[in-house]
Amino acid sequence: MITWADFERVDLRVGTILEAREFAAARKPAYQLVIDFGPEIGQKKSSAQITHHYQPAELVGRQVLAVVNFPPRQIANFMSEVLVTGVADADGHIVLTSFPVPVPNGSRLI
Repeated sequence: MITWADFERVDLRVGTILEAREFAAARKPAYQLVIDFGPEIGQKKSSAQITHHYQPAELVGRQVLAVVNFPPRQIANFMSEVLVTGVADADGHIVLTSFPVPVPNGSRLI
């Protein structure tokens, strides 16, 4: 069990994908994403292994939930600054966390 204070340390925010492109240098199939988290956080980059269910063009404009306070992580020749969240389907392919209606970029999960 964790405490409420532990949960509050994880900064989960909503952002809109501005760019999505194939990440050829990644060991596993992935996309490079540029995500807008609003004026407080700005634009951040992420690498996401979501190629099974999504094409780059359909990701642009989609809102996602990401952890924005992990340290950056180098993946091949790319610095991933946030962790996009999702869950695995029955076959282990990631399905992005999504929202049924638009919410402001930068909104925090509470």
